Amino acid sequence: MARARPQAVEGSWSGAKATDALLRPVRAGNAFEETVERLRVSRVTLREALRELQRAGYVDSRRGRYGGTFVRGDLPARRRRSGTLAAEARRRDLEDALVLRQVVETGAAAEAAARGIGVLEERYLRERLEACTNAADVGEYRRMDSRLHIALAELTGSPSLTSAVADARARINALLDDIPALGQNLRHGDAQHAEIVDAVVAHDPERARRAMAEHIEGTALLLRGFLD
Repeated sequence: MARARPQAVEGSWSGAKATDALLRPVRAGNAFEETVERLRVSRVTLREALRELQRAGYVDSRRGRYGGTFVRGDLPARRRRSGTLAAEARRRDLEDALVLRQVVETGAAAEAAARGIGVLEERYLRERLEACTNAADVGEYRRMDSRLHIALAELTGSPSLTSAVADARARINALLDDIPALGQNLRHGDAQHAEIVDAVVAHDPERARRAMAEHIEGTALLLRGFLD
């Protein structure tokens, strides 16, 4: 009997501060939807996040009948580091994000294939794949790309793994925002996505792991080329 169709979610920052989760730039597109999706899988609670934002000087919280949490008009200025320190920090962040993604996403693809999927789940994956291929612009492509990868993680049946993949996707998307979008690279990514989905549908864990690893390595090379 096929399992119920999973619901795609995205946007968790495992082990990061609450402010990191809420202050990363939202992708182009539906900002409300993007923010809600992030909070649904975040490992920090909204209350903790707001508390961190208040400590950092971004919001004020007031009690009473007309109370609530309000964004301050005088936001704190960001601290600037020296060029060398900033470059080193970015390089560390890049490698950390790439290692995290390589481990959790290849594992998720293999596990999804090993567990096997039903007709409804295959249809869902195909829909996510088609949405990615037919994206109208880069912003939409990134969102659909993330949802496809997270859908694969959901098929493992592990909420913790799904959260980790969402974390990895959010960090990679933030890095991709800093480099040019190459149409040829996106089309190549579509072909790799199709191979990953086909491997999962065929219940072939090793093929799924290999296809995901190749896909991830292509993105890693692109990011290192522009950012390292």
